[in-house]
Amino acid sequence: MILTKQYRCIHSSSCQCSKGHLSEDVIFLVFQRLNWNPKFIATLSCVCKWFDDLAKRVLWKEFCRTRAPKMMIDLQSSGSHSVDGNWRALGKLLIYCSGCTKGGLFNNINIPGHFVYRTRFSRTSGKSFLLPQCRTDVLYVSDPCEHLDQGDEGDVGFFRGIFKSFSMSKVRKMLIKRKAQLHPTEVCPYCKAKLWSMQQAEMIPQSASCRLGAYDDCIEYYVCLNGHMLGICTLLPLSDSEEASELE
Repeated sequence: MILTKQYRCIHSSSCQCSKGHLSEDVIFLVFQRLNWNPKFIATLSCVCKWFDDLAKRVLWKEFCRTRAPKMMIDLQSSGSHSVDGNWRALGKLLIYCSGCTKGGLFNNINIPGHFVYRTRFSRTSGKSFLLPQCRTDVLYVSDPCEHLDQGDEGDVGFFRGIFKSFSMSKVRKMLIKRKAQLHPTEVCPYCKAKLWSMQQAEMIPQSASCRLGAYDDCIEYYVCLNGHMLGICTLLPLSDSEEASELE
């Protein structure tokens, strides 16, 4: 891969690496050898503004392409050379379960966020989270990240996803048409954008709970202005969830 030459250096005056730092080509080859390790990319981003910019433009993009190649090809197939909300946010979404804090988006439960080794994202599953009139939209949704035996909350599942070309989606148009309110305080844990509540907009279909194997009245999810989705559900016991899948 040939990188675009950067003519404007964005090092700050106090940066320790402003003289004799490695070229973008060399850093690209090093991280390619490291298989785009997200821990090392995040560490490099903390060094200075120049490395942070390089990570955002190049390294996180290559990480996403390596981790979910078919999904990335589809998300970019509309002709865009970027993705909504930037590559770093998408990279985090691929590997991080956001959890929730008490008094936050999901109110009464506190489960710390954590990194996950591998998560499957499905475009087919995404259809189940859309109202029938919005099912021409493309939404990739993860399998639920299970947190079992959470006291009164039972077995909790967190799921996350991303829309393709969200700015042109029918879901976004419907949210605006229904005058859905943005959350007054909470923001997307992946890109820090404001969030719409799909529950408040009455846009959660019954098929979503069937797909997740969850109780109908115990599912909630949000979509941010960049099209990232995050949600929570209470999972049915295994035998009941199998029956729900058969009904679907």
